[in-house]
Amino acid sequence: MKLDDISEVEAAMQKAVEATVRSFNTIRTGRASASLLDRITVEYYGTPTPLKSLANVSTPDASTLMIQPYDPSSLANIEKAISLSDVGLTPNNDGSVIRLNIPPLTNERRQEFVKLAAKYAEEGRVSVRNVRRDGIDFVRKQEKDGDISEDESRDLQDQIQKLTDKYTDKVDKALAEKEKDITTV
Repeated sequence: MKLDDISEVEAAMQKAVEATVRSFNTIRTGRASASLLDRITVEYYGTPTPLKSLANVSTPDASTLMIQPYDPSSLANIEKAISLSDVGLTPNNDGSVIRLNIPPLTNERRQEFVKLAAKYAEEGRVSVRNVRRDGIDFVRKQEKDGDISEDESRDLQDQIQKLTDKYTDKVDKALAEKEKDITTV
């Protein structure tokens, strides 16, 4: 395999940014969002199953999430999974649907969520840098094996560094946007 173009490195960096953005979506802001429940798994017939596979999650208004299970017998398991999760919301079960009221965030809670977003962003940056390291190691190995010249190696390493800068900037922009969402009252 010869690394002529660095599309594999770029694709891996893009995936790292997308994973970071998905992590951001699980952080609560002032309004209800179905993505808050993306990481919740429910014990369904002995198998951990993602909540979105078992129920329809909708937002009837800005401060309420409504969960309507496809199988009414799974209602109790869904309620239990939400209670045990780290979402920090209390489910209200009326026998056919579960409602989650999203309380307004306190200033202190907003700051906690900003710190959590910063942690996710740093994990994203580390992922991007790990892809850079692997790409550069591969280029150096090719140079050592005589597959590419020293100049080609240097050019590819420069391109990989430029991609790294580009994708860490994308993580930083996504973080700034999420912080703005969290701190907007």
